Amino acid sequence: MQFQFDVLLNVRKALKQILDNASETQLNTIPKGFNNNIIWNIAHLVVSEQLLINKLSGLPVTVSDDLINAFKKGTKPTGNVSQQEIEVIKDLVISSIKKSEENYKTGLFKNYTEYTVSTTGNTLKTVEDALNFVLLHEGIHLGVVMALLKLVK
Repeated sequence: MQFQFDVLLNVRKALKQILDNASETQLNTIPKGFNNNIIWNIAHLVVSEQLLINKLSGLPVTVSDDLINAFKKGTKPTGNVSQQEIEVIKDLVISSIKKSEENYKTGLFKNYTEYTVSTTGNTLKTVEDALNFVLLHEGIHLGVVMALLKLVK
């Protein structure tokens, strides 16, 4: 699973670079024809990974309930994310995936509650299944973030 974590970390580094270089306005702008923005997509990835990997394994998540409620599946932006909140998300982009990797390497993932993904219909039965799905999910949203970035520059 090292390859999966390496890819996830590289995706997250690319997202962090976007967070470091884009303005608060760019991160919060919802271009015409879209229903979300860059910051929503990035925070959604952090929240989704934590729910799919940690929560379904019975482990604590590294994100707040407020963050989960604002960025989980089925949500959309309801207002601008403040610079202070952006900084929290920026920190979590890298730290959350590193913590999941550490938990995996130390054998903390012993149980997994099966979950059927609504977008593909696949049932995740193990943490390894979840990691593989998270890779797909992150790739989709990285593409969306890159498209949004071109529209808000």
